Amino acid sequence: MGVGKDNSMKTRKQKEIKYYDKRAKEWLRNKFKKEKNSGSKEFSPFVLNSYEFLKSFLKNKCSGKRILDYGCGDGINSTWLAEYGGEIIGIDLSKESLQIAKRRAEKEKMEERVKFLPMDCENLELPDNYFDIVFNGGTFSSLDIDKALPEVSRVLKPKGFLIGIETLGHNPFTNFKRKINEITGKRTKWAVNHIFKIDDLKKTERYFDKTETYFFHLISWLAFPFLNFPGGKVLLKILEKLDKCLLYIFPFFKKYSFKIIFIFSLPHRENLNSDSN
Repeated sequence: MGVGKDNSMKTRKQKEIKYYDKRAKEWLRNKFKKEKNSGSKEFSPFVLNSYEFLKSFLKNKCSGKRILDYGCGDGINSTWLAEYGGEIIGIDLSKESLQIAKRRAEKEKMEERVKFLPMDCENLELPDNYFDIVFNGGTFSSLDIDKALPEVSRVLKPKGFLIGIETLGHNPFTNFKRKINEITGKRTKWAVNHIFKIDDLKKTERYFDKTETYFFHLISWLAFPFLNFPGGKVLLKILEKLDKCLLYIFPFFKKYSFKIIFIFSLPHRENLNSDSN
């Protein structure tokens, strides 16, 4: 039984690595085309109020801190974390993505503050009590969260915290789009079926004493396809303001938001030994 489970896990990770390696290569090809055509623009998550909140929260908390960019992918978050004065270690199993991350850090002249390592997020080859901050930019859907959480808790310092932004998996409309993405090969089956949900917050109670949550994009996700069109960003900001009103008046709708930001702090370790057995 144990061998079969190990083989299944290995196969799942190989599929995830293959998917993200392929996506990294496609990104490089598209980047080359866009560099030739200066009129082309790509979607930037940093225009969203969810990412504005994330960056505002971390701006004065990173200086002199050791930060793990957990599942860093192409390093899109590693560089701005470094700009805030942090010492960054970015890890990912996709070596093709890490190549892009290194290029990005060099371009932003942050290569001395950022180190990238090929590593399994479910089996961190890093010391206990090592990081002040663990940053998760949407990695949990590609992982077994029951294996990920104890590892994150283990490597955090006692006063450290995990901050993450994840897509939520309760909205039927966005879930339908994910199924389409799975069919068309734009997402893996594992990621589609393991999108972060409210129940996953309860699992954090075993490893962290404090949890804060913030919800975004209840309806403003409808503006995402139009952001590069005239008036697209204005539409986004109008819908984001409407989001705030709706989520305040109808808190039940929070779980149908497109994004959740969570902050898990005060890690504790009494369950780690039993989890490893």
